[in-house]
Amino acid sequence: MAPLGGAPRLVLLFSGKRKSGKDFVTEALQSRLGADVCAVLRLSGPLKEQYAQRLLDTSTYKEAFRKDMIRWGEEKRQADPGFFCRKIVEGISQPIWLVSDTRRVSDIQWFREAYGAVTQTVRVVALEQSRQQRGWVFTPGVDDAESECGLDNFGDFDWVIENHGVEQRLEEQLENLIEFIRSRL
Repeated sequence: MAPLGGAPRLVLLFSGKRKSGKDFVTEALQSRLGADVCAVLRLSGPLKEQYAQRLLDTSTYKEAFRKDMIRWGEEKRQADPGFFCRKIVEGISQPIWLVSDTRRVSDIQWFREAYGAVTQTVRVVALEQSRQQRGWVFTPGVDDAESECGLDNFGDFDWVIENHGVEQRLEEQLENLIEFIRSRL
């Protein structure tokens, strides 16, 4: 039985490096399919909300908040790998779910165990040069952490979207994915 949320017809787990275009791709898909059919879920959403509560309780603001937030999130996941996954599916009623920021094997395992065969993985890739043009700069402790590298050697993704900045190529890939999504409605 699926936890908390409704029973989705399709769950697409998007992963990729920072500035690869995961949010851009999921938002493009949602805008074409409609928000009534397609929900964009962000694992980082409850992480940031929960962490913000800690910041409100802390008297000193640390400049390294991102690294600290990653560390705190890792501690939460070690204690309960499904903590953030469960949070994002609460109350979702749309039949199509796009999880825009899957970062770890444990995220994929949780969704596969919870929703089975309707779960598919999508890797968004972009050349380093394209990512740099979008504002990416390598940050030690962030870009070499599990939150960025946890799925680098995952293996076979169900879908790979190349987002190198070639608009026509991206559009073709999105159309193929939209056709597949519509076949699940």
